[in-house]
Amino acid sequence: MRLPRLTFGRSAIALASLLALIALLFALRIWRDTRPQPSPDFASVRERYRSSEAQLLDRNGVLLQAQRLDLSRRRLGWVALDEISPALIDTLIKAEDRRFASHAGVDALAIAGAMRDRLLDRAYRGASTLQMQLVAQLDPALAASARRRGLLQKLRQIRAARSLARSWSRDEVLEAYLNQVSFRGETQGIAAASAQLFGKPASALNLAESRTLVALLPAPGAKAEAVARRSCAIGSLRGDDCDAQRALTFAALARPPAIALERSLAPHLARRLLREPGERLRSTLDARVQQLSLQALQNQLRSLVGERVRDGAAVVVDNASGDVLAYVGSAGPGSRAAQVDGARALRQAGSTLKPFLYGLAIEKGWLTAASLLDDSPVALAAGAGLYRPQNYEHDYQGLVSVRTALAGSLNIPAVRTLVLTGTEAFRERLHALGYVDGLTESGEFYGYSLALGSAEVSLLEQANAYRTLANGGRWSALRYRLDEETAPPRQAMSAQAAFIIRDILADRGARAVTFDLEGPLSTSYRAWVKTGTSKNLRDNWCIGGSARYTVAVWVGNFEGEPMRTVSGITGAAPAWREILDALETLAASPREPETPPPGLVHQRVRYAGALEPEREEWFTEGTQTALVAPAPGLAARARIVSPAAGSFIALDPDIPLPRQHLPLRAEPASADLSLRLDGRVVGNAARPRLWTPLPGPHRLDLVDAQGRVLDSVNFSVRTPN
Repeated sequence: MRLPRLTFGRSAIALASLLALIALLFALRIWRDTRPQPSPDFASVRERYRSSEAQLLDRNGVLLQAQRLDLSRRRLGWVALDEISPALIDTLIKAEDRRFASHAGVDALAIAGAMRDRLLDRAYRGASTLQMQLVAQLDPALAASARRRGLLQKLRQIRAARSLARSWSRDEVLEAYLNQVSFRGETQGIAAASAQLFGKPASALNLAESRTLVALLPAPGAKAEAVARRSCAIGSLRGDDCDAQRALTFAALARPPAIALERSLAPHLARRLLREPGERLRSTLDARVQQLSLQALQNQLRSLVGERVRDGAAVVVDNASGDVLAYVGSAGPGSRAAQVDGARALRQAGSTLKPFLYGLAIEKGWLTAASLLDDSPVALAAGAGLYRPQNYEHDYQGLVSVRTALAGSLNIPAVRTLVLTGTEAFRERLHALGYVDGLTESGEFYGYSLALGSAEVSLLEQANAYRTLANGGRWSALRYRLDEETAPPRQAMSAQAAFIIRDILADRGARAVTFDLEGPLSTSYRAWVKTGTSKNLRDNWCIGGSARYTVAVWVGNFEGEPMRTVSGITGAAPAWREILDALETLAASPREPETPPPGLVHQRVRYAGALEPEREEWFTEGTQTALVAPAPGLAARARIVSPAAGSFIALDPDIPLPRQHLPLRAEPASADLSLRLDGRVVGNAARPRLWTPLPGPHRLDLVDAQGRVLDSVNFSVRTPN
């Protein structure tokens, strides 16, 4: 009878041993399957952290622009624990992990209480500690597991939290948690949350604001009512206190999803330079110069609202280094296209290219600053028609010096100078000065209108070309980043020509033929400047500077709509003057006198017939003269002024032929001279002769009383289609 009992006991022991072995193997399997990855150290987590924003800094590390580049989430920079409000930290611990100071990563009492509440089918609070939540933030696999609430997944999270607690301090846990936790929508981290919901940094959060932020953590996407109710519960608030807390929460969650702490001083340059989320790029800009340039331009554009001007741009460059100190791509409060980068946009240059045309002629020895040019009506053959340039004021000065012509921005002398230099040579000079983005055609394509700025250029190209004048004709690329290396300067024009042109542009008296002696171009210190206005008042420029800085300003409308009555003096110049005045005030060192380069001669020159006042003038060595007078033969030479040689006259088929006339005119107007058309005298040259054009080629001669031909032109009249 005992043997069966012995057999049963042995079987039970064997079965129990087997079950124990299975349980052990199962436990070992669970232990193996829930083994956490090695905990990352705090320093590496902080190093890996990337803001969704990239930051453009000025040369001194001051924030200029925050540019969002990561669109999957919204983070700002990492915030140290001592820069986070103590009220928020205390509220977080009380609401999310009351025994944070005493447990070792896992709160056994909280877990037991949660299990009890589940068994009793009661509402329960979460048992996840801050360490458990943090490991879920650091490891996406654990975060996904936590949502599914499986036992194995929860065990993995617990073991990871314990491992983290052994290697991290509690302050490190708090700091990392608050920088990586999700709050609402795409917002991550306390910096972005406090900025978006309350428009302040995390250090400035008060207790009520802290309750609202912590109330979001269990369910960031919950409705405002649920968040408000939880925010009251966190502080055990009742009555009026709860009403105030609810009102604060509703107001915060109703804010538009924008970060109020972003700084926006250089958005266009930020878009150009910033590439990676979290990048902190130190530019060459100076925050003070950027701010004052933006303010000066905005002030001027507000004053021009009645003149149909909405947009403007400004660039400030350090002459010596080529560092761009200010880059204002758009400043118009009423702009319809504020995203356009006005510093890089191509616009018609107007008169701003004239200094480089005269510089080329002076460098070649074809002109001097004292040379006389004829400012009188001219018609030049241009393709199948005539090019008839006019001055801005539609009047003419007669014989004027190069100094007067350039300082007064007279158009016809500039066109005559281009005839002298040639369009292709001028185009090549402009290329050497960095005008390459818009100046893509041949000189022949632009024709004589190139002297008056028919080509398209950018404000950055303008600033750097004028900077070349300040640097003795040496050109180098502009710099936008402090770590950027540029090629050594190259000589784009002669130092002597650059000095003479700069001297002319600084001459207030020579400028008076067109501009007032006083006004925005007349500074109390030595400054050189040139204005320009494109056809139909679409673009207005003012460019120039001092020994230290070059300032370039453009105003107009990005969409190309013409302005009303804006000139260089009333448009861009006031902002240019305000910026340059401020720069000279900021400069720490006194201005040094300009030193002329070798190869220049400074001597007194007078004009025959008192054409211009006697003065001291600069010459390149070998071109100096003490007396300037019109060449006798050339000044008195009789010539045909209409039609122009080589021109094609197009008849209008809609107008009766007897009503179409071509003026035949010569200078000087004299009854002693005769006009002979196709071998037949049509009258004397005392006044213009109106001739009814006949299709075909023609020749017009100007003859004297003895029948000698003094001038001759060939032209053609086209048959109407």
